[in-house]
Amino acid sequence: MKTLEQIEQMLPELTRAEMAELAKKVVLSLGESVPGIESTPDVCGGEPCIVRTRIPVWILVQTKRLGINEADILRSYPTLRAEDLANAWAYELLHREEIDRQIADNEKA
Repeated sequence: MKTLEQIEQMLPELTRAEMAELAKKVVLSLGESVPGIESTPDVCGGEPCIVRTRIPVWILVQTKRLGINEADILRSYPTLRAEDLANAWAYELLHREEIDRQIADNEKA
């Protein structure tokens, strides 16, 4: 735990860009899993969603792609936290083809 405490103490010294890069490296080191994202067969057809919600990741990604900023997304989904969006963007990085397919499937429907 000592290493984690040291990292926590260093965080305020990092720029936003450095923090984003650190977050990306941490997420990539986790492999295919992303904290805060879960797929449950009985929820939203098994699509990956933000934990505690029934909000699929692809909806948030599509909203972002349409040019809606994070502040407006958070206002539109009051149950979401900024951390949830960071998790969704990290999931998109690791599963871009899956997210693209889900968006395309929805557009066809």
